[in-house]
Amino acid sequence: QVQLVESGGGLVQTGGSLRLSCTASGRTFNTYARAWFRQVPGEEREFVAVIGWSGSSSDYADSVKGRFTISRDNAKNTVYLQMNSLKPEDTAVYYCAAGANPNRRAPLEYAYWGQGTQVTVSS
Repeated sequence: QVQLVESGGGLVQTGGSLRLSCTASGRTFNTYARAWFRQVPGEEREFVAVIGWSGSSSDYADSVKGRFTISRDNAKNTVYLQMNSLKPEDTAVYYCAAGANPNRRAPLEYAYWGQGTQVTVSS
């Protein structure tokens, strides 16, 4: 059974930092793009960041560029999202995903999803 499990979410004050992790089990995703999305209740799932299979390429939403960093450790089948200078508008459920096509922003491009982890930024 393939699973993606996120961790590291929580409550943080404005300007603070969090590091999300997403570890896969059941298969290896070393040749897959790994991405982070987020979703607020009542809104569509929003692209945050994606990293290519080798880790040499990445793409970010404009809203997080310069504050968030995506990285991966293929030996651990894990992708990370370092979030700095957090703002209240970053509050959402954060989902990790894995997809076969490189550096795509659309949720439909991703076949595998985690269950999500809540990030809440207080003002």
